[in-house]
Amino acid sequence: MKTLTILQARMGSTRLPGKVLLPLGGLPLLLRMVERLRASKLCGDVVVATTWEPADDVISDVCRAHGVQVFRGHPTDCLDRHYQAALLHRADVVAKIPSDCPLIDPQAVDRVFQHFFDANGALDFVSNLHPQSWPDGNDVEVMSFATLEKTWKEANKDFEREHTTSYIWNHPELFRLGNVAWETGRDLSLSHRMVLDYREDYEVLQRIFDALHAPDSNEVFDVNAIVAFLDANPDVAKLNEKHRGYIWYQKHVDELHALDDATTRRLRPATTPLNLEENR
Repeated sequence: MKTLTILQARMGSTRLPGKVLLPLGGLPLLLRMVERLRASKLCGDVVVATTWEPADDVISDVCRAHGVQVFRGHPTDCLDRHYQAALLHRADVVAKIPSDCPLIDPQAVDRVFQHFFDANGALDFVSNLHPQSWPDGNDVEVMSFATLEKTWKEANKDFEREHTTSYIWNHPELFRLGNVAWETGRDLSLSHRMVLDYREDYEVLQRIFDALHAPDSNEVFDVNAIVAFLDANPDVAKLNEKHRGYIWYQKHVDELHALDDATTRRLRPATTPLNLEENR
């Protein structure tokens, strides 16, 4: 089987423009994330899927200069971008990972892939997001190409095209779904944030990377080390505290019938939700 991990990236972030190429330890953040994905044992080939917009030429140039495969496709129909990339690479198994998870744990990637492979064809889609338990910033979704193709043919709502996989996990009657909970038994999805959407997030990621990265080692620090660092340095964790816990599909909660009551309650905060960046 051909396995492909698609890392979606673009320059047009509305909240932090050009965030994927911000420096982290002397390299663009996007390349640091590719490093971590390549430390996974099961992710297969890694391709950065960006858009055909001229503004994203720089992403293509940086990737090609560092030997990273690139696919360019539709700016807002991310489902089509993933499908066309998978079709071009003749993938049998496809993973979707957003570029705002630069410190993703390679072991998280492998655990989701392993769960999918262990099912031996009995599952169409496996993630660690439905429900979430991992610290925010370890998003992994794995599916068969057949599942991606079915979704590409059938999903017709704008948010389903934009967010690639929502049609799958919102239709458990059509797809066989699996989820990988964090093996610690803890749920830190709302309390520990290591994603990149805001300037405060970038500062947190820099502090984590500077503290834990060993330049002369091939070892990749894992999510447990990050959690330990944040717990030991509450001043760092507090920097992006106000952005914790918001989920992109909060504004689509009435359309997502597969959400359970507990999730729905969590997605209806007492305060006005933050504006979402439309297309990671």
